[in-house]
Amino acid sequence: MPRTTTTITISLDPAMAREVERVRKAEHRTSSELWREAMRAYLRARTRPEYAPTAAEKRAIARGRAAIAQGDYYTLDEFRNILLGPSRQEARAQERGARTTTRARTARRHA
Repeated sequence: MPRTTTTITISLDPAMAREVERVRKAEHRTSSELWREAMRAYLRARTRPEYAPTAAEKRAIARGRAAIAQGDYYTLDEFRNILLGPSRQEARAQERGARTTTRARTARRHA
């Protein structure tokens, strides 16, 4: 009966080989399964057309970068507070009369 697979040999630096082995063991998979999945993902990514932003998107990106350069942005924690309210620790600090940042006060005004 003829083989239905082809054997390929590859060379890896020792650090990458250790990382592959660590992932393989953690996921309880064979090396072949791991490499087949990696190659499928690589080949899918190569066949996907590269996205080119529209002119409107490029303008929006430029405006966003300019705003960040001027310091007009929220940190992830500040954004979370806007969406979900302050964490317990922050709420306790506010109850004790701790000062809030200008951005946090501005965010509350706009919420």
